[in-house]
Amino acid sequence: MYSRRDFLEGTLKLVGGYCVLPKNGFLNSKLLTGNQLMTVSGPIASGETGFTLSHEHVIVDFIGAANVTRSRYDENIVFEKALPILQAAKTKGCNTFIDCTPAYIGRDVKLLKRLAIATGLNIITNTGYYGAAKEKYLPAHAYTETASQIATRWIAEWGNGIEGSGIKPGFIKSGVDKYPLTEVQQKIVTAAALTHKATGLSIGIHTGDGKAAMEELKIISSAGVDPSAWIWIHAQNEKDRSVHLYAARAGGWVSFDGYTKVGVDDYIQFLNDMKKAGFLSKVLISHDSGWYHVGEDGGGNYRGYNDIIDTLVPAMHKNGFTAGDIKTVFHINPANAFAIRKRLINPER
Repeated sequence: MYSRRDFLEGTLKLVGGYCVLPKNGFLNSKLLTGNQLMTVSGPIASGETGFTLSHEHVIVDFIGAANVTRSRYDENIVFEKALPILQAAKTKGCNTFIDCTPAYIGRDVKLLKRLAIATGLNIITNTGYYGAAKEKYLPAHAYTETASQIATRWIAEWGNGIEGSGIKPGFIKSGVDKYPLTEVQQKIVTAAALTHKATGLSIGIHTGDGKAAMEELKIISSAGVDPSAWIWIHAQNEKDRSVHLYAARAGGWVSFDGYTKVGVDDYIQFLNDMKKAGFLSKVLISHDSGWYHVGEDGGGNYRGYNDIIDTLVPAMHKNGFTAGDIKTVFHINPANAFAIRKRLINPER
């Protein structure tokens, strides 16, 4: 197995779909300091995040990038349906809610701000494009523009706010299918790396399997971005636990974010494995829950956000996890993963 040092001193390449790192490249890594996160209501200190759900959704629209539009739903109806569900999460102890719906799949930042004000939750939204699901949710310009041109769009959302709202993204959300990544999927991962270098926003990537995760690491590291800026979303899709350990050893964040109470044993095993290996500090846990589904009658089946607090946290206590462990996973880790700071390889170059 390779170490984090290998990631920082070597140039990534893929062998058999996984990363092998010859020591012939980068000689230094420096993490730039930062202790703030950006919510839809403005910046907060990392110490204000509290219990955090790191991957959830309020509203989605799966019609496709070419046809998505706000005219397909009534914001007031969505607000009324989402409000009591988010209030219930706040009452149970959730303090920060990270919404992972990207542009062209239903991202509505004004709605999120209304809900943040009404509930008292810290809600975080994103910039970026979602290239998974066979690229159904990519706008046409993603194919014609360069990675740099796409990154310029995302950097502008950070600098000026999203769609004239003044609301800024708190991270970059992307998505890819399984390995090997297509040309446009590689491009948007590169665009995410370029955006991070300009803004310090973390990069969360919906990922089909472990080999795709390793390809992402190759791309962002080759662009000069430290793996600690990268969140492997849906890591539970990869059943080879050694790949999770490999990603954490590199410095990446390993996100098991499809929790339901029927999966408690699998999540406890994952947490035990990561703790035993010394990587509990690189774990993120969430539901990937919600959501108001545009196009379905009444928004469809809107699942709540309390299974983790109701069932996983008690199971962690029963399985020997300390209060400190639980604070690490649900308070400290998300605050560190989504803190806005440039995490670069050889930042002086």
